[in-house]
Amino acid sequence: MQHEFWHKKWASNQIGFHLPQVNPHLQRHWPDLNITASARVLVPLCGKSLDLRWLAGRGHQVLGVELSSTAVEDFFTEHQLQPQISENGAFKVYRADGIELWCGDFFALTADDVADCTALYDRAALIALPPPMRERYAAQLQQILPQGLKGLLITLDYDQAQIPGPPFAVGDDEVQRLLGTGWQVQALQVQDVLQESGKFLQAGVTALEERVYRVSPR
Repeated sequence: MQHEFWHKKWASNQIGFHLPQVNPHLQRHWPDLNITASARVLVPLCGKSLDLRWLAGRGHQVLGVELSSTAVEDFFTEHQLQPQISENGAFKVYRADGIELWCGDFFALTADDVADCTALYDRAALIALPPPMRERYAAQLQQILPQGLKGLLITLDYDQAQIPGPPFAVGDDEVQRLLGTGWQVQALQVQDVLQESGKFLQAGVTALEERVYRVSPR
């Protein structure tokens, strides 16, 4: 999946993946992780998610990574924030109110960039990527993130033959295979969300499950 695909999605406002509210799974499960308020949280492929502001509101330093400059600039505009802008290697970095959004390719991140990140929140990254890129994404996380990491992962699971992604179907077996060698990955909640998902209903998808995972050190 090429960069141009996502640039076109944002340019044409085809962003059905963007939630107009804070994710309820984040609100429900994040407090139970007992992550210190001062922790820096990595949010891959963050878009302009309202979850970023919610995490910052809990005292966290938030590091979001997003390919689209449209998404990044929209985030700060919609929250009436005036970011400081700088360059860091391959990234253009926007900073304001405890939130850093790094605009660029997630795969350009290095271990030094995230050395002080002790938490991870992935609602839309793993499921945004086709299978070969999911392999690369999981390997990248395990290569660059420090030990002792905690966080949440949210996935969707359905019959991929019934509709193409993104968002892609990522089953429990794949989650455990991709991430389970580096961390403990525990399913916290499985929810049927088909009736809430017009795109999937219209495509004739017969079952759609959303899963929430706790990611913690081994």
